[in-house]
Amino acid sequence: MEEDCCATQLIDAKGQFNAEGLQNFMNKVKLTDCGLSYAVVSIMGPQSSGKSTLMNHLFHTNFREMDAYKGRSQTTKGIWIAKCVGIEPLTVAMDLEGTDGRERGEDDTTFEKQSALFALAISDIVLINMWCHDIGREQAANKPLLKIVFQVMMRLFSPRKTTLLFVIRDKTKTPLEHLEPILREDIQKIWDAVPKPQAHKNTPFDEFFNVVITALSSYEEKEEKFKEEVAQLRQQFFHSISPGGLAGDRRGVVPASGFSFSAQQIWKVIKENKDLDLPAHKIMVATVRCDEISNEKLSRLTSDKGWLELEAAVQAGPVLAFGKRLSSILEAYLSEYDMEAVYFDEGVRNAKRQQLESKALDLVHPAYSTMLGHLRSKALESFKNKLEQSLIKGEGFAASVRTCTGSCMLEFDQGCADATIRQANWDASKVRDKLRRDVDAHASSVRSAKLSEMMANYEKQLALALTEPVESLLEAGQNDAWASIRKLLKRETQVAVSEFSATIAGFELDQATLDKMMQDLRDCARSLVEKKARDDAGKVLIRMKDRFSTVFNHDNDSLPRVWTGKEDIRTITKDARSAALKLLSVMAAVRLDEKPDMIENLLFSSLMDGTLTVPSSQDRSVGAHTDPLASSTWEEVSPKDTLITPVQCKSLWRQFKAETEYTVSQAISAQEAFRKSNNWLPPPWAILAMIVLGFNEFMLLLRNPLYLMVLFIVFLLSKALWVQMDIGGELQHGTLAGLLSISSRFVPTMMNLLRRVAEGAQGRPMPERERPGPSYSLTSQGFRVQTPWPKPDSCTAESSVSSNISSPESGVEYSSTGLMHRRTTNIQEAEFSS
Repeated sequence: MEEDCCATQLIDAKGQFNAEGLQNFMNKVKLTDCGLSYAVVSIMGPQSSGKSTLMNHLFHTNFREMDAYKGRSQTTKGIWIAKCVGIEPLTVAMDLEGTDGRERGEDDTTFEKQSALFALAISDIVLINMWCHDIGREQAANKPLLKIVFQVMMRLFSPRKTTLLFVIRDKTKTPLEHLEPILREDIQKIWDAVPKPQAHKNTPFDEFFNVVITALSSYEEKEEKFKEEVAQLRQQFFHSISPGGLAGDRRGVVPASGFSFSAQQIWKVIKENKDLDLPAHKIMVATVRCDEISNEKLSRLTSDKGWLELEAAVQAGPVLAFGKRLSSILEAYLSEYDMEAVYFDEGVRNAKRQQLESKALDLVHPAYSTMLGHLRSKALESFKNKLEQSLIKGEGFAASVRTCTGSCMLEFDQGCADATIRQANWDASKVRDKLRRDVDAHASSVRSAKLSEMMANYEKQLALALTEPVESLLEAGQNDAWASIRKLLKRETQVAVSEFSATIAGFELDQATLDKMMQDLRDCARSLVEKKARDDAGKVLIRMKDRFSTVFNHDNDSLPRVWTGKEDIRTITKDARSAALKLLSVMAAVRLDEKPDMIENLLFSSLMDGTLTVPSSQDRSVGAHTDPLASSTWEEVSPKDTLITPVQCKSLWRQFKAETEYTVSQAISAQEAFRKSNNWLPPPWAILAMIVLGFNEFMLLLRNPLYLMVLFIVFLLSKALWVQMDIGGELQHGTLAGLLSISSRFVPTMMNLLRRVAEGAQGRPMPERERPGPSYSLTSQGFRVQTPWPKPDSCTAESSVSSNISSPESGVEYSSTGLMHRRTTNIQEAEFSS
């Protein structure tokens, strides 16, 4: 099937440019893919000179030809283009409207000039069709055409030569060798006669044109000869753009992809009757086309599947070979740009390539930044894990940080190298610096946490080592209490500091920081002692009362003291108060600096040696200024070391005495009770009075033994009732209460006693298990009474004193401990022998 030439009208008779038709033509013949491997051949000549016929035979096109049988008229209107069939490289044939046509009129040469200028601007080869009989004639038909060509050439600022192929039609017998010099001479005359701008005043003709002359036989008379000569001429158009070909000068050629735009812009400039600067036009075409190519590549990159997948993947996490994959995608589109824009102006092409590359890099830079962020996060997390594992293994902190930091930064650098994009020269130093700051911040945080944890552990160790011993020493209140505390503090602090210093050696701290931490540990130990002392100072009153109770209620052997009436309560009280006051003096101030003070002497001289009483109104004005305790500070003791001020000591002592007076009064009462319980005899004067006044009665008893027997029996019964009813114990609860209790129990006890005596007289003693209370055993040898333990008294008095009162003779013991008063009665045995 014969190839289609795709003839298309490019510019109509009214000068309207058919841009859509040109684009369709380029798409059909695939002109866009040719780059610079294409040529444009145009033909000019008088109307009805056989231009279209020549083009159709020469290039196998199908331009419309004149029908000779219908007369001579205008056939080609405007400008037509078609593909030269079978010519390599691709060649575009352009058929121009003939000149000197009657249809446009004699004076209307505007379109002729415009079309000629257009043909010269875009054509590599211009065929000038002329009659052989016009050669050498002054008024030949081709002279106006040549004038037009040379005139419009002056309006072209072209860097290349245009090939003018003169085709002499209907040649005669005159050889071409004779015709060619004449034609060249005519051409030179026309060139010389054409007005030129000052810049080209003396420019030779050969600077603008390459002239080639050929001759063809008459188509009507010698058709076969014509076709043979046309076929020979056709061979010259093969590889016409090669060096030495008809269109060998290819400077300033517009790449095929920009042909459509270039042609439109050239015709626009021509229509506006402006000078056509082809170099500037070439730059403009290159700029527009390179922009179009660049935008098209950027648009395709934006929607590229590989790029979109890579962008989505990097949002989720680090991507292996990120830089290589992204560089490959960018390189593919930049290479496509280079291939399509290779034939445009190099300066424009490179500038637009840089713009494309910059825009493409701007498009992918967020993904690159995200990738660096993932690398930084991954490296930081790796640093944290490695540091933790290293510390678990027991390696030194500073060495671990150095090792893990180096490993972390190396990992980040390797990741950055993998993410590097070949087309970009991006610097990852800012992200690296941020990673380094993050690593240092985490290391500092871990260091602080570890040091704080160690400090807390050693503070806890000091608290365990100091709290209870200090409390024990303060509670004991000995003279050397604070000396022992200082010794304990020094020993435990040295041990803790030594161990702590060895423990933190791996942190490689500077000396100033190390000294500060050691001092903080010493200060902590001191503050623990001071805090414990302040806490115990708040409980000093309780401790004083406990100390007073311990000394007052126990003897030198730490045995409970029994108040028999022989003890010197005043001396014991003084000793107990002295012990309590010594405890107060120990608790009055912190003494960790081995500074001497006079607190103990001042307290004893003011509170023990002197008399602490509330002064009268007359004494206040005189003696107020002499009271050594009327102050809020101690001499030679700083306020921060003061636990109890002198005024507070005075108040505490007053309260202490008030709360311990009851204990002393209880002891005194116990002594009085003991004396009364062990002294049943009346006073001597009473005994003497009884002897003097009862002498007659005593003699009567001696004279009558029966009275003595009755008296003895009454005594036994009274003794039994006394023991059975515990009359002495009941009376100790109070006279009225004792009498009421005795009266309510007298009759039952008396009846029970008589029944037992009667049963004993008959020889039928009551079984042991039936004996509810006291038992009586009456034999010929004697009478035995046994009394059980009495019930505890419900009205027991409470006291802060612990005391014991016992009587060996009566078997009665009084005991009070922890404010409880307890009384016990031993089993009394009485035997009467007959």
